Amino acid sequence: MDAITDTEVQKNFTAVMNQVCDDHAPIIMTRESEPPVVIISLEDYNAIEETLYLLQSPKNAERLAKALQDLKQENYQKHDLIEVE
Repeated sequence: MDAITDTEVQKNFTAVMNQVCDDHAPIIMTRESEPPVVIISLEDYNAIEETLYLLQSPKNAERLAKALQDLKQENYQKHDLIEVE
């Protein structure tokens, strides 16, 4: 995760915001004599919130863990996409 000072963020605000959104990568903003903060896009924040919500259910967490394990072990079937007219 990249880090940048609050002064650099102020000088390049739009570019920093665009980078965070385009790259889907959070940036740590350091501040003099204050704790650092993380800048993250709303899209990525919402994805994290949704994942946390889904993982609250032990059953969902178990199913997701199994799906990831199956994917890593290439234990899945490929299907052609169905085009709807």
